[in-house]
Amino acid sequence: MVRCELCRLAEKFCICSLAPSVKSNAGFLLLMYDTEVLKPSNTGKLIADLIPDSFAFLWSRTEVNPEILAVLNDPTWQPMIVFPKAYAGEEREIFDNKVTLATGKRPLFIMLDGSWREAKKMFRRSPYLQNLPVVSFTPKTPEDTTKLSSRYQIRLAANNTELATAEVAAQILSLAGEQVNADLLDLWFDVFSYQYQRGVCQQNKANPHAVFEYTEFAKLHGITLAQDNIS
Repeated sequence: MVRCELCRLAEKFCICSLAPSVKSNAGFLLLMYDTEVLKPSNTGKLIADLIPDSFAFLWSRTEVNPEILAVLNDPTWQPMIVFPKAYAGEEREIFDNKVTLATGKRPLFIMLDGSWREAKKMFRRSPYLQNLPVVSFTPKTPEDTTKLSSRYQIRLAANNTELATAEVAAQILSLAGEQVNADLLDLWFDVFSYQYQRGVCQQNKANPHAVFEYTEFAKLHGITLAQDNIS
């Protein structure tokens, strides 16, 4: 299969022309486990498609990339790890279903991009993350629980509450008060999922109306897509 070098989907189903152009007060730092960055099914890259200030680094257990530390220590940012509060420990500051910022700071959301087992390893074995607060979201009603059921059909997870990286980022953007960007990322995720499944030999379980719903949402909110800049 010939893949697009940018979106990593089959060239026939490339989504690059639909990439959005938006502004955001938030930043994202993705720590990617081992070969996660090479997988065409990885959804972390969808965050970078949307959020201008996105940083991505391979995680290492034995070495600390100085570029990671430079971002974490940049006074512009208030870094926080996106992770379930149940694993945070009693000594850790936790923002549950909210994002609290110091004056003049922008939120930098650290995403641990890998399987659940890999994410726990990164969380526990990264010394530079140990003193950072954790931001988490907890469903409070049955409706909230339903909303947090994953729509990710590309890889099997232990259960449908294990959200894909992009789905988690959409929830976090909502907590940060950027609901339009949160909804757009959710729709962009659906576009990716549908187009990815069109290019592989499996039944397509994604939303067949994903592209239409995404482009209509972009029109409604005045969001520029890459194809709009093509003369």
